[in-house]
Amino acid sequence: MFETSRLTLTVANRTLCRDLSVRFAPGENWVILGANGSGKTTLLHALAGLHPPAGGEVRLDNKPLSDIPHRQRAQRIGVLLQDYDAALPASVLEVVLTGRHPHLGRWQWEDESDRRIAEAALAAVELTGFAARSFPTLSGGERRRAEIAALLAQDAPICLLDEPTNHLDLQHQVRVLERISTRTRRPGHLNVIVLHDVNLASRFGTHGILLFGDGDSLHGPLSEILRRDTLERLYRCRLRELRDGNRVVFLPD
Repeated sequence: MFETSRLTLTVANRTLCRDLSVRFAPGENWVILGANGSGKTTLLHALAGLHPPAGGEVRLDNKPLSDIPHRQRAQRIGVLLQDYDAALPASVLEVVLTGRHPHLGRWQWEDESDRRIAEAALAAVELTGFAARSFPTLSGGERRRAEIAALLAQDAPICLLDEPTNHLDLQHQVRVLERISTRTRRPGHLNVIVLHDVNLASRFGTHGILLFGDGDSLHGPLSEILRRDTLERLYRCRLRELRDGNRVVFLPD
């Protein structure tokens, strides 16, 4: 369905990942972890077709992603970028309705069905009643949730999210990740999420890609790859491993 084949990514003569071959399956929540500058966002952009690989390719439905028309691609893959233009002169509802654009004809406007989908997406991120607000007047966390609502309104089977918890307080970090992760209960749906918090990744992820910043990477089920010695190499610091029932928590030592 969605995979990388010997994917190699470079930026400024640095190799961020080398020969990465991963098959993403429906029902899975993948997380990308690594230190600052290790290539997490670059990898997510490559999966979205926004960053050309130095080698290998990304494939969707057994076709190179680059061969799939942009409109068709947007119907299958939704992307939440790390940064958004906070000065966009639009209402919150108008921002969320941008998620419906891949499903509209060239000269088609949003109809009542699209508005209902957008309003349901706002409710899902606890922004009911914000539709008429001006987007630039929102707080950073409220803007982030509106951006996530636009992604939910797009309703693409594959969602690629770059730091969805940016600007969110603790309760909304958990609630947003709960909402995103439950998407994969629907047939054919999967997520790939860039996160900084390894404990949130452990709680909501099923599989992971670890980027070590020198071209090396490790991927697989989180239950197999989230080990203290591996994470100490990943983040270049000592960690403590704590157990709370069946949950393992990693903290800086």
